[in-house]
Amino acid sequence: MGLAGRRVLVAGAGVSGRSAAAALHQLGAVVTVTDASAERLDELAELAAGGVELCPGLTAPPSDTDLVVTSPGWRPDSPVLVAAARAGIEVIGEVELALRLAAASPTPPSWLAVTGTNGKTTTVGMLAAILRAAGVDAAACGNIGLPVIDAVLGGHAVLAVELSSFQLHWQRSLRAHAAVVLNVAEDHLDWHGTLEAYAADKGAIYAGARYRLINLDEPYSVRLAELADGEPVGYTVGVPAAGQLGVQDDQLLDRAFRDGADTEGAGTVLAEVADVRPVGPHNLSNALAAAALARAYGVQPSAVRDGLRAYQPEAHRAVLIAERDGVRYIDDSKATNPHAAASSLSAHDGVVWIAGGQLKGASVDALVAEVASRLHGVVVLGVDRGTIAAAVARHAPDVPVHTVDPGDDEAMTAAVGAARAMTRPGDVVLLAPAGASFDMFRSYGDRGAKFVAAVHAQLGISEHGDEHAPDEPVRGGRAGS
Repeated sequence: MGLAGRRVLVAGAGVSGRSAAAALHQLGAVVTVTDASAERLDELAELAAGGVELCPGLTAPPSDTDLVVTSPGWRPDSPVLVAAARAGIEVIGEVELALRLAAASPTPPSWLAVTGTNGKTTTVGMLAAILRAAGVDAAACGNIGLPVIDAVLGGHAVLAVELSSFQLHWQRSLRAHAAVVLNVAEDHLDWHGTLEAYAADKGAIYAGARYRLINLDEPYSVRLAELADGEPVGYTVGVPAAGQLGVQDDQLLDRAFRDGADTEGAGTVLAEVADVRPVGPHNLSNALAAAALARAYGVQPSAVRDGLRAYQPEAHRAVLIAERDGVRYIDDSKATNPHAAASSLSAHDGVVWIAGGQLKGASVDALVAEVASRLHGVVVLGVDRGTIAAAVARHAPDVPVHTVDPGDDEAMTAAVGAARAMTRPGDVVLLAPAGASFDMFRSYGDRGAKFVAAVHAQLGISEHGDEHAPDEPVRGGRAGS
């Protein structure tokens, strides 16, 4: 890919923007970076010292620009991107840039690509652990943290790639060895406009894939895979038919990628259900997706088992924080949309639910109706707290609701205290917000960390695990407020 001397504008100075700018500069391009935040541009001082130009707040590319590389979160109607399109300047994302660089390599990596509304990071983490157990030179990259371009330049043989709908929107060259759409539910409608547009961007992951892996339990995964070519391989948390992966007798069974020992097509045992963490049907589905991706690459069954056993769940994803008086406290702050929250809530029989944040245009009525019988109490906070409280009133009118008002000091502390007061032995206090965090917190991680701190304070647990005098729980609450 001839970049030397080309003038490239990088739109966005976040993680992917910084990596793109550094790579482009290294490859000889004349690079300009713009961002609405001058403070974020200040973090690129080292690149600026090397000749990269930093221009805050551009609304149009410089007149001599040959290419624009946009950060994934920038919407197509951003002024600088609209101006680029009108001027006939090509606009691509960091993933597309990485794909073009990979294609120019004499030994391009194999891409095992994952998208979906929920479960992407867990699936990619499981997949990377399985590949490592098989001795494969692999990198987990993309939306999981490591920019794809850094992984490509790192020269790895296999990329386990998490791709968001934004990243897929801004690429057009992906031809994965194997790809999967885990699920599609309402999310990011404020960016994509409609659920169908969002799903279409997700479905782009299947274009040109050798294997299209299909979650047979998710209608959108089935529908989007039907629109693509490539060898279809389905998986289900039920008993698998021939040509599928699934679960039988508490074992993950592969009846698609046959081994020499499977002479009659009965299937190959990959792992035990007990090997999968975190627990729950949705994570069992994620494990099957990871196993299918790895098996499509040729990984042996024993590596699937060893990788799943070695996998360490990411922070703020259904993590048990503490247990006291028969009540468990679980941090699933990463449940940032109703679909994720529904999966999280459905893993427990009795829940005091802490919910709220930015719903991003999604409805919560179906979620509340689905889990109403499991709810023993609800605590709502954040900008869309009223929407969630109203849905509970409609679909679970007998469930008490406590509202944490914006003026409450230490809102998460108040939320945990109110939740604790509603519990009975056997319950789970579950942070599964169903919304984004940016109305009140720096990130879902910050929200989860504050939940952990609040639980520890309530239960008298120090950061080192020692116990001290606990805070008194809030009693009563403002039901219906």
